[in-house]
Amino acid sequence: MKLLRYGPHGAERPAMLDHDGNLRDVSALIPDINGASLSPESLAKLAALDPTTLPRISGTPRIGSAIARPGKFICVGLNYADHARETGKEPPAEPVLFAKASSAICGPNDEVEIPRGSDRTDWEVELGIVIGSRAKYVSEADALDYVAGYALVNDVSERRFQSERGGQWTKGKSHDTFGPVGPWMVTKDEIADVQNLDLWLDVDGERRQTGNTRTMIFGVAHLVHYISQFMTLDAGDIIATGTPPGVGLGMKPPTFLRAGQVVTLGATGLGEQRQRMVQA
Repeated sequence: MKLLRYGPHGAERPAMLDHDGNLRDVSALIPDINGASLSPESLAKLAALDPTTLPRISGTPRIGSAIARPGKFICVGLNYADHARETGKEPPAEPVLFAKASSAICGPNDEVEIPRGSDRTDWEVELGIVIGSRAKYVSEADALDYVAGYALVNDVSERRFQSERGGQWTKGKSHDTFGPVGPWMVTKDEIADVQNLDLWLDVDGERRQTGNTRTMIFGVAHLVHYISQFMTLDAGDIIATGTPPGVGLGMKPPTFLRAGQVVTLGATGLGEQRQRMVQA
């Protein structure tokens, strides 16, 4: 099942994708795609529906973030060994965690702002985990029981803000529009092997990133388990799991985004995104 949100920014409505690729409105059944609607019980009720009985959405509406603003947007850094090395760092012994402000979240095809004073805005295609049940001190063996599904994420980053402006990474990760999520959340039952998903990203039609989740240092189950040892994960929270190699920081010479450029990205089963860069 693929769940998504459509409509103007701030007034999105919940929907699902039917088997023919049509959007079907589910706002009569749930108010939004959020923590409450992502519980196992809620997802089971939605999955039991015949989508063709739901109102069909005509035209090509704007697609919003697949998840309404989550309580937490947690990210994992340096989770692919070859990406760690391209940034000049050694692969970590434990997952590197940082937070991305929930206000950074936007739709998958919304314009992405290059911050004022930025000269190192970068791209990062990632698998996003969407939590479906409250997770605290969960075992790795049980970790996937707490997952509702998965979504495509672009962890847009400003490298100078991230690494040269003091403190932690959050200030380089949290500018408005730095968190495109979607186009949809696909429930975990539709993903046969979450550790075998292809990821890719292009800038102006040129391939920059190609990867697969099988090369993660820390897999999905371990990440949910690990993070739950430090904080409670609530339904609707998003975990961005790290990016494969090919980011602008790792190019020789380093190459970063400019206003007017277009970034497209995708992952197996998770759809595609398209963002035009604009100056903030």
